[in-house]
Amino acid sequence: MSLLRRLRKHWRSAALALGCVLGVATGMSGWGIGLDRAIRQLGWTLRQHPASGDLHIVEIDARSIDAIDRWPWPRGQYAPLVDRLRAAGAASISFDVDFSASSDRRQDAAFAAALARAGGEVVLPTFSQQAGSGATTWIDSLPIAPLRAHATLAAVTVRPDSDGFVRRMPVGTVTAGVTRPSLSAMIAGTAGAADEDFLIDFAIDPATIPRHSFIDIRDGHFDSAAIRGKAVVIGATSVDLGDRYAVPNYGVIPGVVIQALAAETLRYGVPREPGWPLPLLLALGLAVLVLQARSRVRLAALLIAAPILLIGAAVLLSGLHWIFPLVPALVVLATAGLAAVTMRALAAARRRRLHDAATGLPNRHALLAALQSYPGIGVLAAQIADFEKLSASLGAAAIAELVKRVRDRVALVSQGSTVYRTEDRVLAWRCYERTDLEQRIATLRTAMLSPFDVAGRRVDVTIAIGFAGEAAAGHGERAVAHAGLAAAQALASGSGWHSYHADDDETLDRELSLLGELDEAVGRGEIQVVYQPKLDLAENRIASVEALVRWQHPTRGFLRPDLFIPLAERNDRIAGLTLHVLGQTIADLRHWRAKGHVVTGAVNLSAKLLNSPEFIASLRALVERSQVDPAWLTFEVTESAAMSDPEGAAAALRSFRAMGIAISMDDYGTGQSTLSYLRQLPLNELKIDRSFVQFAHQNRGDGVLVRSTVDLAHELGLKVVAEGVEDAECLEFLRSIGCDMVQGYFLSRPIAATELEHLLETLPIAA
Repeated sequence: MSLLRRLRKHWRSAALALGCVLGVATGMSGWGIGLDRAIRQLGWTLRQHPASGDLHIVEIDARSIDAIDRWPWPRGQYAPLVDRLRAAGAASISFDVDFSASSDRRQDAAFAAALARAGGEVVLPTFSQQAGSGATTWIDSLPIAPLRAHATLAAVTVRPDSDGFVRRMPVGTVTAGVTRPSLSAMIAGTAGAADEDFLIDFAIDPATIPRHSFIDIRDGHFDSAAIRGKAVVIGATSVDLGDRYAVPNYGVIPGVVIQALAAETLRYGVPREPGWPLPLLLALGLAVLVLQARSRVRLAALLIAAPILLIGAAVLLSGLHWIFPLVPALVVLATAGLAAVTMRALAAARRRRLHDAATGLPNRHALLAALQSYPGIGVLAAQIADFEKLSASLGAAAIAELVKRVRDRVALVSQGSTVYRTEDRVLAWRCYERTDLEQRIATLRTAMLSPFDVAGRRVDVTIAIGFAGEAAAGHGERAVAHAGLAAAQALASGSGWHSYHADDDETLDRELSLLGELDEAVGRGEIQVVYQPKLDLAENRIASVEALVRWQHPTRGFLRPDLFIPLAERNDRIAGLTLHVLGQTIADLRHWRAKGHVVTGAVNLSAKLLNSPEFIASLRALVERSQVDPAWLTFEVTESAAMSDPEGAAAALRSFRAMGIAISMDDYGTGQSTLSYLRQLPLNELKIDRSFVQFAHQNRGDGVLVRSTVDLAHELGLKVVAEGVEDAECLEFLRSIGCDMVQGYFLSRPIAATELEHLLETLPIAA
């Protein structure tokens, strides 16, 4: 079992244990009661239904108050009400009216007589109330003795929760030392213990409980059939009389309506409240499913469905009088869900860290991790040649597909080892044995001779391979770096294969040393600008020069450009070097022109500089400060530079053209661009690469290519410069096909400014 899988198993167990602990703690502490109440309110809203109709309310309403015109009413007013209800056949008669204070004796006697005629079956209220504001003691209130002698007593005490809402009612309570049923329990005929309470079912719509005005019943203005067989409760609903309480879902309602709702709730018995353990156990089962989800879709579905299932089940069961607190169970689900999302996020982060975003291949970090577990004997690296040109030509999606195709071929000789993308252009893998290593590499290079079909195109890919053996010694990081360095050296030398040696460190040290000295070399005058002339074939004169750079190092001697120009480009030093060359070229052009030599100067621009606003601004400032005619200057840009970012390159080149500087496409033919694409660039000149020019007079294929390029370039209004002219026959061939200018060792090697001045004076000069 892999480390990741063991870690996942550990997380699942830990998440379940943590969820269980948090759920139990939540249940025992009562935390989250507000959420439970909100869930119940949702359930009541979803289950809302009308009352049974078996219970009617006789309202002491505003109309009745106005008719009798005094309060408290003389108790004789209740006597005809009781008689009328008995005569109508009411199943039971209950009062939610305070009769605890004595009033007029004759009125009390009249009401007592009506109660006596009812045979003691009328229910009168008893209740407890606080002794005073803020008091902790309660006082029991009972109906006066003459009344309770002929009635049954039931408790109507209402005790709101801490937030002021009434949600529960007692089944029974103790008043005056006697255990009594609550009014709702008495109406419903439900037995229960003292101080046992229950949750009122607020899914019952209180507006559907039948109501009658007190004055109508007293005066006989009602349908007796509507009352027959029904339980009746009498109480105040007039706002003026108070006795109103806040309840969930319905705002503030009269106390008698709450008593009626409580009685309706008890029609099917006291709601059962087994507590939170059962939902918590169900949640643990759902949590296991959440933690075992293997896909994002399944996880998302479970995270949505699990709480809905719990809440839905609780809502349905509440309709059957089974009430379950859900917050502890939801805590378990939340813990499991958070753990699952966290695990997936960590796995995704680990995958992102260990995999290349473009191709999905394991990356350098993954290789280093693999080397720690089993290093093999070393690391092999394959570097793709001309990667920038391929990227510019194919685009991001196709180059990613190409890299994966190269990986497939590398896998043929990797002995089953995973192939990693350690850099954009480098693939690497572990080497398990040295036997026949060079033969396997030769096999791979042979396989690479077949082109790849990518994005509807056939693409030739060349790779160079490097090997480093430090991995077995526990130096994985160094092995990967040195294998990549060996591949780069193999590519640069053209050998195609190189095994890293300790001597290679000297080369690396030299490059680092040169990089550190490059800035100072410019200031010390060690960086020299030399010029290679361009011959205008129509006028037979030197019409232009290309500025090239050389480094005369004080200790290392003469350094070729390929030893430090790539270093400068890779390390963001090329801008300063280019501005130095441009400044020297401008100074030399001014000197030659002062001598009467009408020549222009060409300076090479790196691909990196075309997308640098800072460089472009510095270049513009240099040209303007020099006060030379910008037409004296030509900027040479390689084909790959223009293709790497076509839009950015075109914008930069247009800005140079707007200044009056000519633009030349250098090394044309080595990249993937077409002449139709070149029409989109603000070009003045096209330079055909030496690889096509050198033998164009001998090789029919090269000759046809050069001739067609000259003709098409002229059709586009571009001048053509041919590089690599090495002999007179090549020069005459180019003259015969109408080439505009030539450049090469046959005319002159790159020479210093003073030597060039002498050369200008020995050839015809057009003023």
